[in-house]
Amino acid sequence: MDLVYKSEKTLFIFMLIMSVLAWSALAAITGGLALAVLLLLMGVYAYAQSAFVAHLQGTGVNITHQQFPDLMARIDTACRRLGVEVAPPAYLLQGDSLFSRTATRFPGRQFIVLRSELIDALETQPDAINFYIGHEVGRIKQRYLRWSALFLPASVIPLLGAAYCRARIYSCDRHGFHACDHLDGAQIGLAALAAGGRRWRGLSAAEYARQARGASGFWMSFHELLADRPWLVKRMAVVQALARGAAGAPPARHGMAYVLALCVPRLGAAGGVGGAALVLALLGLLSAYGRPAYAAYQQRAQLARAVGVGRDASAVVERYFYANGKSPATLEQAGFALADPGHAVQQVDVDPGDGVVRVQPSDLALRGKTIAFTPRLDENKKIMWRCGSDDIPARQLPPDCRGR
Repeated sequence: MDLVYKSEKTLFIFMLIMSVLAWSALAAITGGLALAVLLLLMGVYAYAQSAFVAHLQGTGVNITHQQFPDLMARIDTACRRLGVEVAPPAYLLQGDSLFSRTATRFPGRQFIVLRSELIDALETQPDAINFYIGHEVGRIKQRYLRWSALFLPASVIPLLGAAYCRARIYSCDRHGFHACDHLDGAQIGLAALAAGGRRWRGLSAAEYARQARGASGFWMSFHELLADRPWLVKRMAVVQALARGAAGAPPARHGMAYVLALCVPRLGAAGGVGGAALVLALLGLLSAYGRPAYAAYQQRAQLARAVGVGRDASAVVERYFYANGKSPATLEQAGFALADPGHAVQQVDVDPGDGVVRVQPSDLALRGKTIAFTPRLDENKKIMWRCGSDDIPARQLPPDCRGR
C-alpha cells in the first residue's frame, strides 16, 4: 500500500509551482520586498513555534522508556514500521490545555504530540493507539511543516490550498493504518474521534461509514472543498476500504460544488484566524509597497513606448534627409503618421534646423519633459542617433536611451 495519498504528490507539485511563481512575481513587482515578507513570516512562525515548544516542555509529559514506557514502545514500533530511524521526542498533552487543539496542527520541531483524552479513551484498544501514533509519525515523516512559509501564496488559492491539506490528512491516515497490528485498529481510532471517550464503544463503524454517502450532496461537498480536513465519515469509509484491500478512494463530490468553491479563497491558510491574519498582513504590505513599485513599472513601460514612437519618427526624418539633403520642416512633411495606441506620447515634433526629434511623454508625472533624438553624421556620412533626456533621470529611461 502506498503510504502517500494518490493526489498529494500532484497537489504538492502544483503548490510548489504556484508558490514559486507568486513569490517571484511579488519580488519583481515590489523590488524584493516579497522576499523580506517571506523572511518576516518565517520569523513569526519561528516565534509561534518557540511559544508552543516552551508550553509543551513546561506543561506536557515527556514520553520516555521510564515515563509511560508502554506508549514509548508503541512509538518505537510505529517509527520502525514507517521507516523513521530515530523516534522524535514525544509528549502527552492534557485535553483541556490551551494548546491541545493546536497540537494536531502544529506539532513543533519534529515532536510527536499525543492528546491525553484520546489515549485514555483508547486504553483498552492499544491497536487504535497505534493508529493514532502512526498518524502523528506520518506528519513528521512527510515533513509538512518545512513548506509552510513557502506555500503561503498558493495556500489561499481556491480549491488548491484546502485540497492539499485534505490530501495530507489522508496520507497520515494511511501511515496510521500501516502502524496497526489489526485492520480494525484504524476504525476504532476514528470512532473515538467521532463519538468521544466513552460513546465510541457503541458506535458501528459500518453505519458511520455509510453516512459518507450523504457527503456527495451539494452543500456538504461545497463546505468540504473549503475545509482543510475531510469529513470524518469519509475518512472512516476510506480506512474501511483499505481494510478490505480496496484502493480507499473517498466518495465523489457534487460537480457544481466545485464551481462555487472556485470563487472562495482559502483564508484559513496556516491555520484558522492566525492564517487569515498573516494573509491580510501580507496583502497590506504588498498594497503599501507594491502600488508605488507597480506605478514605477507602468511609468517605465510608458516611457519605453514613447521612446519607440521617437525612434519611428527618427527613421522617417532620416529617410527624408537622405532623399532631400535637409531636415523636414514638420514630421508630416516627412510622411510621419503617429501610431500610438497606448497613448504614451503627448506630442512629437522635429526641429527643422538641426533635425532633432523631441518626444513629450503623456504621463502626468512627466508632463513638460522631453526625450530628444539628436542626429549626427559619422565619418561615412551616415546618420547616427543619440537618445537621451535632460529632464528625466536616466534610470527611468530604457537602457538604450540613456545618452549613448
